[in-house]
Amino acid sequence: MPNASSHFLTLALLLCVTAQAAAPAVIDWNVARQHWSFVPPKVQPLPVVKDATWPRERVDRFILAQMEKRSLTPAAPADARTLIRRVTLDLTGLPPTPDEVAAFVTDTRPDAYTRLVDGLLGRRAFGERMASLWLNLARYAEDQAHQVGGNSSLNYPNAWRYRDWVISAFNSGLPYDEFIKKQLAVDLIEPQNEADLPALGFLGLGHKLYARGRLDVQAEEWAEKVDAVSQTFLGLTVGCARCHDHKFDPITMRDYYALAGVFASVQMVNRRPDGKDEDGKLNADKMDAGTLHIVRDDSSSRDLPVYDRGDMESPGAVKVPRGYLQVLSRDKPVNFQQGSGRGELAAQIADASNPLTARVIVNRVWDMLFGKPLARTTSNFGATGDKPTHPELLDDLAVRFMQNGWSVKKLMRELVLSATYRQSSQGSMANARLDQANEQFWRMERRRLSIEQYRDAVLAVSGNLELEGGASMELDAAKHHKRTLYSKVSRRELNKTLMLFDYPDANVHAARRSSSTTPTQKLFLMNSSFMIEQSKALASLIQQSAADDTSRIRHIYALLFAREPLAEEAALAQTFLRETAADSTLTGWQQLAQALLASNEMLYVD
Repeated sequence: MPNASSHFLTLALLLCVTAQAAAPAVIDWNVARQHWSFVPPKVQPLPVVKDATWPRERVDRFILAQMEKRSLTPAAPADARTLIRRVTLDLTGLPPTPDEVAAFVTDTRPDAYTRLVDGLLGRRAFGERMASLWLNLARYAEDQAHQVGGNSSLNYPNAWRYRDWVISAFNSGLPYDEFIKKQLAVDLIEPQNEADLPALGFLGLGHKLYARGRLDVQAEEWAEKVDAVSQTFLGLTVGCARCHDHKFDPITMRDYYALAGVFASVQMVNRRPDGKDEDGKLNADKMDAGTLHIVRDDSSSRDLPVYDRGDMESPGAVKVPRGYLQVLSRDKPVNFQQGSGRGELAAQIADASNPLTARVIVNRVWDMLFGKPLARTTSNFGATGDKPTHPELLDDLAVRFMQNGWSVKKLMRELVLSATYRQSSQGSMANARLDQANEQFWRMERRRLSIEQYRDAVLAVSGNLELEGGASMELDAAKHHKRTLYSKVSRRELNKTLMLFDYPDANVHAARRSSSTTPTQKLFLMNSSFMIEQSKALASLIQQSAADDTSRIRHIYALLFAREPLAEEAALAQTFLRETAADSTLTGWQQLAQALLASNEMLYVD
């Protein structure tokens, strides 16, 4: 009698044979294209609302209409101090200074808030804030997940040049459709601009594996590029069709290998300033300081067969032309004819007729500003993804985003000027009973700062923040006082502080960040050398700012929280300073500074 293991093996083999013999699913493409995200978005008529005095921007009509249907009422407007701290952190990743807060609070001009927003959008810090969002989508990293001994030839010592390009692109107002094209195929766009070549780091900083001459290893590298491109720009999980037709979406294995053929026709290279490629065996520390990690087309393009169940030893008889997804093509799949097809792929993704591209980025920006997206699964707009809570609003924003020149700055300006964004985070019990999860955006979400925002804010208020960019530094380096964005990111071993505060795994595209609350986070705030160093610097800064503790307490609250201390808080601080004995390392003021830096009010934005 066969044992359980042999029975299981027999069953597994039968299943494989069945899967191999099964005919591919027949897709009715007309029906498939009726899925909400494949239907081209249209400008929507403005909803009728009862309270016509509340909306400030077009988006507010859509939000308010849904609220009123559910008997919800908007939260009160946030006060001026809360609003300036919120919008400054959201648009620049840095807190406002006490002088900026005072100027805004006392500015009685009707357009005071608009002036504030326009000023923030014009700062270099805006591009740095946006890069923090983008680099996680692009799975930015400076090394590989594996390294054999001292062989660092597959690492990226100048990855920061791609990061600097992203910052510059957002700050210059580069239209998003051009932003896409340059990252996928700037070397194929005329006229050529050498300053834009670092954009190819989106592909050029992908995974490199050992034994790259083997077909199965190459297939892994193609796969991660298909995955990164499709999820980042299209919000689709095309990688799921590598071994079989997608189980839920109208994406076939043919679609997958049509895209994979594009990346099979591309080489990842380290391009020196003289235009020549570095020796592929050269270690990272020996590479020229001006080397760019980019891609170029092979001398000959390469179509791929459909590999049975993704097995590279089982190629199909017929090769699939390089091309685009059939569900996003008007009729038959669009085939690519020019070189690898990168330029044509970029053009298809960035085309205004593409129903996904604008929706996906608008949804990401909404998530960034409001703490939750309109469509919850930000990188999965397929059948298993969540439908948007406000589909008409998402469509309206997407179409107008394209009509406004694909301008990210204009989109963000409209959103932060809206009455929806300006609401308080304090809600009502009546609303909470009807919509506890705040699905209808009847108040602002209270959000924890990202590790970049928090660390940068700590450095800023302590007077230690250095604003220059450039090459990356180890996050824990004692002299690293630059913005956190300028820290090294590793695939092999992510920095423990980044990991502790939910920085995502750099091996894969990260749709959005999680937000955890753990005891170890507070232990870091209490015990890390970084926090102790900044607490000492902050205490010194505060003690030099005034001669008496009453004024000093007011100043530290203005610096950290953009407000005056409550009478109870001021009294408590006075008592703490009076009764707390200095320990062997920290004075009373240094301990108070650390306690306030570690407070929830410092960690969160209302």
